[in-house]
Amino acid sequence: MCQTISNFINGEVVQSRGGRTSPVFNPATGEQSGALGLASAEDVRAAVLAARAAFPGWANTPPLRRARILNRFLQILDDRIDELAQIITAEHGKVLSDAKGEIQRGMEVVEFATGAPQLLKGEITENVGTRVDSHSLRQPLGVVAGITPFNFPAMVPMWMFPVALACGNTFILKPYERDPSASLLLAKWLVEAGLPPGIFNVIQGDKQAVDGLLTDPDVAAVSFVGSTPIARYIYETAARHGKRCQALGGAKNHMIVMPDADMDQAVDALIGAAYGSAGERCMAISVAVPIGDTTAQRLIEKLAPKVQGLNIGPGTDPEAEMGPLITKQHLEKVRAYIDSGVEDGAELLVDGRNFKRQGYEKGYFIGGTLFDRVTTDMKIHREEVFGPVLAVVRATSTITPPISSINTSSVTAPPYSPEMATRLENSPTKFRSAWWVLTCRSRFRWLFIRSAAGKHHSSATTTCTARKEFDSIQNSKPLRRGGRQVSGRALSSSCQR
Repeated sequence: MCQTISNFINGEVVQSRGGRTSPVFNPATGEQSGALGLASAEDVRAAVLAARAAFPGWANTPPLRRARILNRFLQILDDRIDELAQIITAEHGKVLSDAKGEIQRGMEVVEFATGAPQLLKGEITENVGTRVDSHSLRQPLGVVAGITPFNFPAMVPMWMFPVALACGNTFILKPYERDPSASLLLAKWLVEAGLPPGIFNVIQGDKQAVDGLLTDPDVAAVSFVGSTPIARYIYETAARHGKRCQALGGAKNHMIVMPDADMDQAVDALIGAAYGSAGERCMAISVAVPIGDTTAQRLIEKLAPKVQGLNIGPGTDPEAEMGPLITKQHLEKVRAYIDSGVEDGAELLVDGRNFKRQGYEKGYFIGGTLFDRVTTDMKIHREEVFGPVLAVVRATSTITPPISSINTSSVTAPPYSPEMATRLENSPTKFRSAWWVLTCRSRFRWLFIRSAAGKHHSSATTTCTARKEFDSIQNSKPLRRGGRQVSGRALSSSCQR
């Protein structure tokens, strides 16, 4: 039976007003399980207005009280992890153990956010300059939004909203349209934990909803996780509209296997890292780089039988090690990558393209796939496959070629484990991953004050405010800093740099 999946605005489930819908499928069976109402521009604006109206009261709520609500939410998550995991499995397809692991990772962020009363403390530094003390304050931005991917429908949102809420912001979540139900359950549990209406909202939708959030003047910041092309679009559009933005795109992760490696341990790690969650994660290991042909041969001899022996089935099967892919379209995309590897001359050791599970023939299943003798110019090495496909790139007995092969990928990410980093701390591997903190802003204002001893000091409370606050400063009387006047206009200009 198909259920209707709606928005969550101002503490209530709200039907989409635009009239457009999108089907939601069970990936294990290929059958439609729900109909998602796609948000209109009017729906997006309603969510923003609700979040904006709730912001002053939430921002003025003591951090300790905000943390108590998150603590109750954390307890609900812990008590009902099975319920949430089943919803994730039903719409995403990952096995229940993967779904529970995802939730537990998200819970770690919620637990971190409960420390907000300590984390939000400011600082005071005396005598940073002549007769100048510096005071820093951490304050919320306002309405912030999260746009999240299909592969972790609970964990990735929980990377974002617990910290945003703990800092006093209000939040709008736009989950992926193929597995949207987990977001509604999280919203309901937040309300049950005591979160007032309007502080956490969910907008179900597609590009129209995304564009509405990116262009709305009342949205102060946007966080995104997804593919690299969309990450570029999100970042560029948000920046054009004056928003803070973090946009995390794709990755291509390599595991270098040294000649002295414990091969059983390496193989076990690769099975989990390459084929867990059907390879649909940006931190999946999709390339193994054994050093030397002897190492490569030892690796292949132990790895290939385990890939062939993967227990693949519906996520509800307790014996299943890997579930289906998210959609039929993504299944065809992964098959096309395997076709490309064969055409480019890679040696296909384990072919998962024709896998079928009895009783689930219409499901989006593909078997674990293993390539050997992949070269760096091949598409399966250069691009993110996002499926259960592992490429083995054989390297010579020196470390330089594997580092070079890592750097030729079209996407970059930290390529090896902390243990490997210890060995290669001086290597030329490119690390280009970065994180930005969006949930707080700082203020900067010079104040002319008299100390208890009767001497004059200037005091500052750090960086910039919003434009309307600049305008009020410009219309105010000049301030004194270190014995000379500083106009509001000069202060406004300095804050924009």
